[in-house]
Amino acid sequence: MTEQLLAGKVALVTGSARNIGRTTALQLADAGAAIIVNAVSDQAAADDVAKEIKSKGGNAIACLADVTDPVAVKAMVERAKAELGGVDILVLNASSRGQVPFLEMTHDQWRHVIDITLDGAFFCAQACIPSMQEKGWGRIVTLGGISWHIGTPNRVHNLVSKSGLAGLTRGLAVEFAGDGITVNCVSPGFIDTVRPASAGARPDRKINAPIAREGTVDEIASMVKYLCLPESAYITGQIMHVNGGMYLGGS
Repeated sequence: MTEQLLAGKVALVTGSARNIGRTTALQLADAGAAIIVNAVSDQAAADDVAKEIKSKGGNAIACLADVTDPVAVKAMVERAKAELGGVDILVLNASSRGQVPFLEMTHDQWRHVIDITLDGAFFCAQACIPSMQEKGWGRIVTLGGISWHIGTPNRVHNLVSKSGLAGLTRGLAVEFAGDGITVNCVSPGFIDTVRPASAGARPDRKINAPIAREGTVDEIASMVKYLCLPESAYITGQIMHVNGGMYLGGS
């Protein structure tokens, strides 16, 4: 058990039934935060994460909510407040990774990916920030990706949505700094995850980086957790690249 630096805090992690979201929820719980485990439809997977947190002495609730539905998001945040207290930490992890050649992409496919990433972030942030303002303390972490920095074929919708998150991150960071709220983006490189069927086949990709391997979900979750700790209070509006040196740019 790590030091309970987040004891008394409440964290909502969207898309936390598996992969990076799940590991982030577990690490934040290990640091003392109560967790809202969010999934769009897989109640059993969300319940399993909540049960694992509770088995270690933590506090968690599993909550199904489509982040593109503002009514569902509001209900989830209200439930969190009633059962755990107002949200202090928001990790915007929910996304979709469909692969479609641009000239074959339908508008529905375009909107599906962008709506989950950007509309979902918009609705969740609007629902959670008032609680952070009341407390004079908050942490928001968005999950970007290396694709929009290096360019990736057949994923234009994903690249557009993740680049939009960078603008959201910086805009919120500036607007709410006076309320004690920091907002940062963690941008993973190629990570070893369990790939959902909706994401399509895993690309045949060569790891062309100084650290020539895929990253782990624990390595991404550890950066997210750090940005949620009290000691990260002087970091805001930043994109934190965790990619083994594959991309060395600063934006």
